[in-house]
Amino acid sequence: MKKIIVSVALLTATLSFAGEQFAMSDADRAMYTEMLENNPAEIYVEEGGEFLEEIGGEAALAKFLDVSEDDLPKYIAGFPRYVEKLGMVIGTDQVLQALMASQDKKPYKLKSKDMFAMSSYVKSLANDEKVAIDVNANDHMKAAYKLGKEVYETKRGGRGLACLSCHSADIVGSVLRTQPLPDLGKAGAGATWPAYRMTKSSLRTLQRRFQGCMKNALLAVLPIGSKEMVALEVYVTDLAKKADQTIAIPGLKR
Repeated sequence: MKKIIVSVALLTATLSFAGEQFAMSDADRAMYTEMLENNPAEIYVEEGGEFLEEIGGEAALAKFLDVSEDDLPKYIAGFPRYVEKLGMVIGTDQVLQALMASQDKKPYKLKSKDMFAMSSYVKSLANDEKVAIDVNANDHMKAAYKLGKEVYETKRGGRGLACLSCHSADIVGSVLRTQPLPDLGKAGAGATWPAYRMTKSSLRTLQRRFQGCMKNALLAVLPIGSKEMVALEVYVTDLAKKADQTIAIPGLKR
């Protein structure tokens, strides 16, 4: 029996068949509008601030990162970034793990609700700042960007899909599984996650969202915090920077 692989062409045909009738319902749209005013994730972000206070608050975080508290928001706006004292390109969640470990506290797991909350609070410190990631800052960031672009564009899995398969210019705007496919740069994916996902009724990070996409596309799911996953976040965050996006945490997603 021949191995059947669903090609990008078939995906395109499926997307083309979908119409506006499969997009967000009036009820969901009304709920979304209401949540824009009262984002359920705000309570989790506030809780994350309390978690940060337990390990010294913003002062301890700034000291750990060797920046002033006044400069912390702009510095946070540059994540993921290379942190010299840790010797790698990482996200804010991994910085928080390292901060907790430095105080002999058991770090939250990267996929835990507590880490989602605390890292969301930290990212929210940069609200209203322009995305400031610098993929040319050093060789480490250049390598991460290159790897992230490779992960984003490489077709893999049983359906032969890549991130680009659903987010290339010729696909954007089509509807898949009731949702219009966005341009990740213009949608500010790197600026608006962590976000509250209406369909999951929970706060999620960008890397957790990547995992959901990978699972749905039948791709091997990359671990949160892995070199490849962080690199993918670097690439997508740079798309937000190129689109001149401003950080707004927590976001609200369907």
